[in-house]
Amino acid sequence: MQYVNLGRSGLKVSRICLGAMSYGSSAAKPWILDEPAGRPFIQRALELGINYFDTADMYSDGESERVLGRALRDFAQRDEVVVATKVFYPTGRGPNGRGLSRKHILDAIDGSLQRLGMDYVDLYQVHRWDDETPIEETLAALADIVRAGKVRYIGASSMFAWQFQKALMTADRHGWPRFVSMQNHYNLVYREEEREMLPLCRAEGIGVVPWSPLARGLLAGNRSRDGVRTKRADSDAFAASLYGSDDDFAVADAVSKLAAARGIAPAQVALAWLLRQPGVTAPIVGATRMTHLEQAVASLDVRLDDDECAQLEAPYRPHRVLGHD
Repeated sequence: MQYVNLGRSGLKVSRICLGAMSYGSSAAKPWILDEPAGRPFIQRALELGINYFDTADMYSDGESERVLGRALRDFAQRDEVVVATKVFYPTGRGPNGRGLSRKHILDAIDGSLQRLGMDYVDLYQVHRWDDETPIEETLAALADIVRAGKVRYIGASSMFAWQFQKALMTADRHGWPRFVSMQNHYNLVYREEEREMLPLCRAEGIGVVPWSPLARGLLAGNRSRDGVRTKRADSDAFAASLYGSDDDFAVADAVSKLAAARGIAPAQVALAWLLRQPGVTAPIVGATRMTHLEQAVASLDVRLDDDECAQLEAPYRPHRVLGHD
């Protein structure tokens, strides 16, 4: 396993992050693994040297945090792992049980810590931008939970580059902790982040931890043009809203072709390309089969040359902005 700093922070993370959205309750989504089936993946990730785990309070209505927390208590030392979770989406029925208001952030971090069974989280991320709350209110609340010792670092997820820059400048102006990471939508099928967000992150020393690095499985071959799909792809309405054009499948075909020539899995090729991109710290990988996890780690040993990357990038066509909702 390789370890790098998360942006300009001193926090060391593995170059593969295990996303825990896949572990929680199958009642939430049919492809999610219940706790007995999910725990072996967390244990195996630790064995492979992964120290970075990502979840969110809204995954399986909080059950993902519970499963991850219990597994890490059983299989790891707390100070040896980096635990990230998120706040924004609804976790309650009332009007204040969502968003990035001071009230919700203070309530949400306590709820996440209780479910995780931890005294602090290493990385607390705003899951999306909140148009209804001033960024000053959000950043002040985040600064308070950092000072309280409940959070070590703060990060952000998908938003426009101007919004992220506004947040960074506001934090600097007030002397508040600034975001050290950006968890954004980035993969071979969706590369619009290369226009503004990635250059901004490089300039500001922000670690980039892409979500959906395999395009919800499209780049791993979980669906085809003729409608053949895996169980997850068949029940993943969000994926259908992001991917599925002929151009997207053309990129997936290029990945499969190169993978066949290399004698490796398509997922390894797609992740190797992503890991090669300047500024990318650690793709967040989901795994519901052990081969998914093994292939993700194996991608660290794949070295693509410039010609191979050009073959993978050639079919790409621009997209509208996707993933900020």
